[in-house]
Amino acid sequence: MPYGRRRFRTAVVGAVLAVAALAGCAGGDPAAAPAPRRTPAQAPAPASPPRPTPAPASPWDVAPSSVAAVGDSITRAFDACSLLADCPEASWATGTDPAVNSLALRLLGAGRVAGNSWNLARSGARVATLPEQMARAAAERPGLVTVMIGANDACRPTAARMTPVEDFRHFFTTALARLRKDAPEARVYVASVPDLLRLWDTGRTSPLALRVWELGVCGSMLADPRDLGPAAEERRAAVRQRVVAYNEVLAEVCAADELCRYDGGAVFGFRFDGTLLSTWDWFHPSRDGQARLAELAYRRITEK
Repeated sequence: MPYGRRRFRTAVVGAVLAVAALAGCAGGDPAAAPAPRRTPAQAPAPASPPRPTPAPASPWDVAPSSVAAVGDSITRAFDACSLLADCPEASWATGTDPAVNSLALRLLGAGRVAGNSWNLARSGARVATLPEQMARAAAERPGLVTVMIGANDACRPTAARMTPVEDFRHFFTTALARLRKDAPEARVYVASVPDLLRLWDTGRTSPLALRVWELGVCGSMLADPRDLGPAAEERRAAVRQRVVAYNEVLAEVCAADELCRYDGGAVFGFRFDGTLLSTWDWFHPSRDGQARLAELAYRRITEK
């Protein structure tokens, strides 16, 4: 019995005894007054063991029902199938080519890709175009949006014309907010920007790559590819550092959104070689390169 109730019962018993004593003093028969019955104190009930607090359910969805892709020429599979042309069927994100086995094919199955995936990327796009692309993606109410952007922001005619980091942050943050306005439940997968310095290092000994790059491909990194002088090395290092800064922005902004997953630098750190590059420009991924991008994305998106 709880302590308060024992005190109350004790007070009542005491009062009864006092009344009985007064009655005896008044000439009543003490034998006629029954002795009070004493009730043994009850032990308090054992406390229930605390129940474990269940872990909160993850808001991430490893099996989205639809996929929208935004970004640049890599997601359009430019130069993967033919010269100077998009090849969306070979896209790592939404393609239908079984040899690539795109992210959409893996998540949705071949029978559902056509009606439940949208490739809204645009060849040549920089991050400034991403808010508009995100608005189009949001209109489809997708389960998942894939983002691969930034290579063109670093690949400018000169290093001085690269997109400033704060501008990159502004446009990426705006794009994500735009998606949240109309598709608040959409999950977002963000791929890191590829390592352009590795691209130069991979192709700089290939006569074919050198001839193609001389036409003006990614001048900030690939201009004068044979030049190993201090100025050229400093320029390439500056471009690589800008790519690293872009990836830091992608990671930080994505981390602030519980429905967003950054690839953890998987694309940036991937050690590709010439077999994974387009033989037409030695810059964009080949079909095999697109397949590897799909594999990296699928692995990250389905982590539990």
